[in-house]
Amino acid sequence: MRDLVEHSIKVINAEQAPSGAYPACSNFPVYGYAWLRDGAFVAEGLRAHGIADGPRAFHEWTARVIGERAGRIEAVVAALAAGEEVDHARFLPTRYTLDGQDGSESWWDFQLDGYGTWLWTLERHLAGTPDRAFAEAVALTVRYLCAAWRLPCYDWWEEHAEQVHVATLASVEAGLRAATRTGLLGDGDAGAALSAADEIAAVIAGQGSVDGRLRKWLGSDAVDGSLLAAVAPLRVVDDATAARTVAAVERDLLDDGGVHRFRADVFYGGGRWPVLAGLLGQAYLRLGRPGDARRQLAWIAGTAAANGDLPEQVSDRLLHPEHRQEWLERWGPVATPLLWSHGALLSLAAELEVTL
Repeated sequence: MRDLVEHSIKVINAEQAPSGAYPACSNFPVYGYAWLRDGAFVAEGLRAHGIADGPRAFHEWTARVIGERAGRIEAVVAALAAGEEVDHARFLPTRYTLDGQDGSESWWDFQLDGYGTWLWTLERHLAGTPDRAFAEAVALTVRYLCAAWRLPCYDWWEEHAEQVHVATLASVEAGLRAATRTGLLGDGDAGAALSAADEIAAVIAGQGSVDGRLRKWLGSDAVDGSLLAAVAPLRVVDDATAARTVAAVERDLLDDGGVHRFRADVFYGGGRWPVLAGLLGQAYLRLGRPGDARRQLAWIAGTAAANGDLPEQVSDRLLHPEHRQEWLERWGPVATPLLWSHGALLSLAAELEVTL
């Protein structure tokens, strides 16, 4: 396992662009871009092992990307405050080129969770030191999220833009609360962040829950693997909700040690994802189940290729195998190595004290 930890660190460091951006998977046709969600979790995995330089470069890159779009953010915030309907094309992108430009390809480009997740990981990276180099980007991101969090947008999986997704709400709530702990916000922005976070928490506890556990989106009774992040590491729900959400994931999505995204998943046939196994392992640790967490870490390790590279998903137990071939013909084999998978392994390994 320590060899796999070492390999994961090497893969991530080797793939990081000179700009500081982390590509999702540089050798996959449409993953040579930087998603803030993926990059934030990758940076957090390295931070958990005491590695600071790569994560700092990523956070600096993100701050530059956001700062360069200050006018765009201010225009969206003003339009929403005026009650205008804002077209998705006006919002910030979901993914960026490695040099920080908007992508030129058509994509599912209005997601909020990555911006919240970035704030959450940045606060952990700063570790109590209010570095003013990040002040503008933190304030801009807070204003953007405070203005937009109520809107439907694409989920973690870039689907269902017409819905308000609970995992997205959890990411935004966690990010807004983290931003207030950085020491980088003025009183007005800090107050707005806490107020919005409290409102989001109320929505999650009310409309975002069913039978005492989290739901995929408001109004749905379905379960989604991304909900595990609200349990851990984001920890935006109470222990009872955490336990019931984990139980629902175990019932509907846990399959011989691996975790599916959701029951209707047809992407590459709907396989099991190492990143979700990592989140489940962290959730188990929160619930006082270290043995189950260790089994999740072992399952992730078992998905590695002979050279140690981790995939986006594994295809041995598919929910909808009849759909696998269409994706193979469209984009080729499953993305490997997926940096987020390596970041997930690093985070869970660190919590289980598996380090170099």
